[in-house]
Amino acid sequence: MTDAAVRVRLAVVTVVRDDRSGLLATRASLRAQTMPAYDWFVADGGSSDGTARWLARHGTEAAWWRSSPDLGLYDAMNVALDAIAASSRYHSHVLFLNAGDRLADERVLERLLPILSDHPDTGLFYGDALEEQPGGRLMIKRARSHRHALLGMFTHHQAMVYRLAGLSDVRFDLRHGLAADYAFTLMVLGRGVPARRLPLSVCIFAPGGRSQQDPARGRREQAVIRRELLGLGWTANATLWALQWLALTLRQTIPWLYAKYRFSPNERSFLS
Repeated sequence: MTDAAVRVRLAVVTVVRDDRSGLLATRASLRAQTMPAYDWFVADGGSSDGTARWLARHGTEAAWWRSSPDLGLYDAMNVALDAIAASSRYHSHVLFLNAGDRLADERVLERLLPILSDHPDTGLFYGDALEEQPGGRLMIKRARSHRHALLGMFTHHQAMVYRLAGLSDVRFDLRHGLAADYAFTLMVLGRGVPARRLPLSVCIFAPGGRSQQDPARGRREQAVIRRELLGLGWTANATLWALQWLALTLRQTIPWLYAKYRFSPNERSFLS
């Protein structure tokens, strides 16, 4: 590892509420990394399923943790960002890996950290994500270019790494219960910072999240965000809404066709 790489240290934020098994899956993924140059920040929203007790017994595994009621997923992320800013440890970048999400394999940080080091002025890095299909098969959901951010999130939020130096006054907008990560990413890109696609799959995305449970609300929130942050008019917003609805309908009614268009076979074994 180069001297420059030593100065790169990742803050991994995990938010959880009543998902102890998901938290343990995320923890196992982090502990398996061949290059453990990260600190774990865990924000528990006052769980009642034993998560808080587990954190109290294993709190030394995290650089910071807290268990108390909050206003939801994005409020917890804001609390964790404030904790990172107040930490006595140095952190250069942040990755949001929610309870149940995992890193794509044990060498993700080994591949990722030198890239972060080689591009110190890049404000946003993003890669592919793996999604688990029925039967347990992992498929790669390829990231789109960040230049297509107008269409929505160009990869999963858990496959994005943000440079902390550009986030001092950027936080998640709590008006958006499902799409605040989209607004957050657009605000980062709107500052003109370079963005770079990573040549790797970053995460295994845990299915069944709130955005998948209520996609119509997510589309409405994205329309508001496009209007406020991108100045998009009603007609353009309606067109994008219709395209998103069409893609969702395709996924629900003809899943094999959607998968053929959107997913690729997992080739991790050939990339190791």
